[in-house]
Amino acid sequence: MMSKKNILPIYFALLLIIGIYIGNALNFNVSSKANMNKFDLILEQVESIYVDSVNQDELIEKAVNKLLLELDPHSSYIEAKDLQSVNEPMEGSFDGIGVEFKLQEDTILVVAPISGGPSELVGIQSGDKIVAVDSLVIAGTELNNKKVFDLLRGKRGTKVLLGIKRGNERELINFEVTRGKIPIHSLDVAYMIDEEVGYLKVNRFSATTFDEFKSASKKLLKQGMQTMLLDLRNNPGGYLGASINIVNEFLEEDKLIVYTKGRQRKEQKYYSTQEGLLKDIKVVVLINEGSASASEIVAGAIQDNDRGLIVGRRSFGKGLVQEQFDMPDGSAYRITTQRYYTPTGRCIQRPYMKGKSEDYEFDIIERMDNGELLSADSIPTSDSLIFTTPKGKIVYGGGGITPDTFIAIDTTSYHKDILLAIRKDLIRSFAFEFTNKNRSRLKIQALNEYITYYEIDQSTLSSFQTFCANKDVSIDFSSFDLDDLKILKTQLKAFIGRNIWNDEAYFPIIHQLDNTLQMALIST
Repeated sequence: MMSKKNILPIYFALLLIIGIYIGNALNFNVSSKANMNKFDLILEQVESIYVDSVNQDELIEKAVNKLLLELDPHSSYIEAKDLQSVNEPMEGSFDGIGVEFKLQEDTILVVAPISGGPSELVGIQSGDKIVAVDSLVIAGTELNNKKVFDLLRGKRGTKVLLGIKRGNERELINFEVTRGKIPIHSLDVAYMIDEEVGYLKVNRFSATTFDEFKSASKKLLKQGMQTMLLDLRNNPGGYLGASINIVNEFLEEDKLIVYTKGRQRKEQKYYSTQEGLLKDIKVVVLINEGSASASEIVAGAIQDNDRGLIVGRRSFGKGLVQEQFDMPDGSAYRITTQRYYTPTGRCIQRPYMKGKSEDYEFDIIERMDNGELLSADSIPTSDSLIFTTPKGKIVYGGGGITPDTFIAIDTTSYHKDILLAIRKDLIRSFAFEFTNKNRSRLKIQALNEYITYYEIDQSTLSSFQTFCANKDVSIDFSSFDLDDLKILKTQLKAFIGRNIWNDEAYFPIIHQLDNTLQMALIST
């Protein structure tokens, strides 16, 4: 048994340790509290004694936004007025009247009513002009897309009165439209390129993407698909769950798809859970410098599991995971908490400098300047960032997914007159007017007949030339070669077809000019 004399040193040592711990904790709390109160103190002083009056809410919004921008390129603050529009594309729907529109000379032109939507149900047609909303004339009032959204969107079940100018009719036609739920499709198109190759284009990874993908895949399988071209070009990403579910359809059970790690978040690995619907077909994934986040998870998992071929150009390189936190005033902020890693251990995120988000966003321009979009040899690599797949294929880290087959960006094939017409949106605008004048004649054909047999004739080319001249753009056909004419005719045909049959006509036609897709077909 220890004596009191022997216990006292231990007792005082324990007291000393506890005291140091409490002291450090108190110092930390005091320091933290002081730093936290610094902002409040300055804000209070500005409000009290600053030479001019200030808007406190506005100052706080700007300060919070600047704080998050200093962390990384993807941590961000979302104001309450913007939160709904930011979330809508990922939720897969919005409330509105259901039209695809374009603005032309301060007038809303209905490109097409959305199938089954409120506008189609009351009889609004392609080519209609929305001149008035709730008896207020809006044509010629310096419209922009935001103003149109504000006018036409609204809470489901509310009504809006539209004044429509149709064709040559003198009087406006009034339609009362009850706003409804309008789907935002993340799948642009799915069709069979030939008897064995199916094509599927995903534009984002939203709440509805996997259901759309699986339904389309089943349709293509029934049509005989043996190879899928999965197009993720210019797909900015979205929900992690949607990308995991899609990859799951290509893999056998218990294959690693992706994993995440963060300073305050445990490593989490995601594995395939079943033998997928598409495990027995070939797959080629198309990516480019605009493919990011969830798109890179899909491409990385397919590549690292030796499951398919990646074709195109190096992807964007967004491998940071954000968590969203909602505020009582309806605003929200997103903080990066983890990083994405492919099955071989590659970090998808490319390097960035804190507080330099503008430089980060303009990296694509730098990729063009340094030749990366023109030559596979210009893609930066490092010996320390080389990884190996289970079958021994070399894959590269350093940010983004480097394709197995590189396809340079096409900078030379378009005639200067065609490029000018594209920049001024004249091809699409002419196709819209041409369709409205010839809609009944065009619709007599079936979709497949139009795609296969319809030709842009000399009369249509002459009309287009006149249309451009009226817009102060000269089209000199004498300087066109056969390839130039093919490009122009294909674009005109694709846009005219889109005005009748939507993307089901547009993509099969425009893909004739798609060099990356044509090279991918050769790879199959």
